[in-house]
Amino acid sequence: MIVEVVAVGTELLLGQIVNGNGAYLGRKLAEAGLDANHQTVVGDNLERLAEVIRVALGRADAVVLTGGIGPTPDDLTREAICAATGREMVFDPDYAEVLRARWAAFGRPMPENNLRQAEHPQGSALLPNPKGTAPGIALQHDGSWIYAVPGVPAEMELMVETQVLPALRRAAGIDQSIVSRVIRTWGRSESQVAELLGDLYEASVNPSLAFLASNAEIKVRITAKGDTEAEALRLVAPLEQQVRERLGAAVFGTDDETVEGVVLGLLAERGWWLATAESATAGLVAARLGAVAGASRVFRGGVIAYDRVVKITQLGVPAALLDEHGAVSEAAALAMAAGAAAALEAEVAVAVTGSAGPEPLEREVGTMVVAVQTPEGARARTMRLPGDRERVRAYTSTAALHLVRLAVDGSWWSE
Repeated sequence: MIVEVVAVGTELLLGQIVNGNGAYLGRKLAEAGLDANHQTVVGDNLERLAEVIRVALGRADAVVLTGGIGPTPDDLTREAICAATGREMVFDPDYAEVLRARWAAFGRPMPENNLRQAEHPQGSALLPNPKGTAPGIALQHDGSWIYAVPGVPAEMELMVETQVLPALRRAAGIDQSIVSRVIRTWGRSESQVAELLGDLYEASVNPSLAFLASNAEIKVRITAKGDTEAEALRLVAPLEQQVRERLGAAVFGTDDETVEGVVLGLLAERGWWLATAESATAGLVAARLGAVAGASRVFRGGVIAYDRVVKITQLGVPAALLDEHGAVSEAAALAMAAGAAAALEAEVAVAVTGSAGPEPLEREVGTMVVAVQTPEGARARTMRLPGDRERVRAYTSTAALHLVRLAVDGSWWSE
């Protein structure tokens, strides 16, 4: 079955919102064994949206639309489906009562424009939305399927996973189980990973291999099909073992595991506290750690030390060291880490400093330094990172967390 994705919203065309829904749907369709040859982004214009739907129906077996089914006048997906399929709009009084009951539960009067969400193309079914008030739409038209779901990611993802994908798989006659395992790595480039796994990639059919780059980390996805989930997992296992053996210490997790979660787990195992000291990244490392539930059990806190005075007074970095080497140096980063460990009474500390741009300061733009101190030693690494300021800062926060991981598990000391 060929499925086409249409993301609706002028804000997507203007770049005000990144089309993450398209990426999510592309990934989920592939995992479900469904083909997707086209994706389209269209603004909030009735004629253009209707034409996009007509074109999609002409080349796909099913169309999934995200966005444009809310209560406001620029939510035009319902009207566009009617226009594209030659159907009338109908009103569902039962769902209107559901809407009124929800607003009453909120303790607020319902604006009348919310009743637009009780409208749907004739012959379509309303799909329950457990996380919002806008129901989805399912319509079979001339042998093809049309599904419309909200653009809000949390609502869209739940409805796609529990309603849309199962229905599409049934319509496509897919009864096999498809399993994907993602091996997450850091420290090797995408080309290096592809070279190390090249023969496995060429030989892979079921299971198959794919490479994905994201925020300086490389993911290796292994996908297998089987009559049951257990059978698919058995197919994945030997290839996963080969991938792990070839990539070694570069592998840090699987599937949805994050480096920050892995780091906090390693710290908990060793009974160590962590502190951060950040100059160029201004708290990005600390924010990623703090976003993990339970971080407070091992993460003491951090110091943002942009100014020279803060490095001296809060972290105890010797003024002479900053004068002699400058703030962007391994010596300065090591002193910052030591100061953070002492000030926050932590066994482990990570420090970041550097020149993120756009104008060069002490060092060439993209020159970043990370230092880590643990009870087993202290070490710093200087890196040259590509991209604009935000990309450099993001890559540096990722590198800092991975260097903490390698230091805490002892790998860094044995390099």
